[in-house]
Amino acid sequence: MTIELLWNHLASNPVLWLCLTLLAYQIGIWVYQKSGYLTLLSPFVIAVAILLAILFGTHTQYETFFAGAQFVHFLLGPATVALAVPLFDQRLRLAKLWAPLLIGVVVGCVVGVISTVLLGALLGASFESIMSMAPKSVTTPIAMGISEKMGGIPEFTAGIVVLTGIVGSLLATPIFKLCRIKKDYVKGFSLGVAAHGMGTSRAFQISDKAGAFSGLAMGLAGIITAFAAPMIAPPLLKLLGY
Repeated sequence: MTIELLWNHLASNPVLWLCLTLLAYQIGIWVYQKSGYLTLLSPFVIAVAILLAILFGTHTQYETFFAGAQFVHFLLGPATVALAVPLFDQRLRLAKLWAPLLIGVVVGCVVGVISTVLLGALLGASFESIMSMAPKSVTTPIAMGISEKMGGIPEFTAGIVVLTGIVGSLLATPIFKLCRIKKDYVKGFSLGVAAHGMGTSRAFQISDKAGAFSGLAMGLAGIITAFAAPMIAPPLLKLLGY
């Protein structure tokens, strides 16, 4: 009983969850390095697994956890802005490839939304669930805003976005090998469109060039999806009889 009371007292302190989040990620980095940089054991995967185990094991509500983790979440903004540095370094190459890059990100965003809606409808998901999953491939704050506007559940969207980033980062390497994709900027751009911030982090592990193109793709994907998803998802679901 004493231990339970002590835990309840500690759990109400946001500093605890901030420290546990940072510690989980550090453990993730250590495991990732010891594994020889095995993609399946990336820091994100390990950190999420550790935190989920703690939350489920202690029956802690997400709101309690986020009270401390929000300090890390706040840093997403400055981290995104910092992507301008590698983008500037690659400005000449970006200027030459602007047309195929723009076409690629538009097609990627549209296909991502349509495929999610069709798959959700095929599996019998509810309207709210499909609207929550439609913007899954863009960064969390934008995805939550899009989801709420379309009648989805922002909290559910946040979880789907994280899952998409993890899966995208894990599958990137085998897919690149299967498709014989060798150019770093193609790898990076693909990761940015499909797996947002986590994909960008994975791209920087490939090279600075891949990271720069991934950061650009992530930013463009967020803007395009904010317009495309509300224009595509609800009408498509209505056409399917929802």
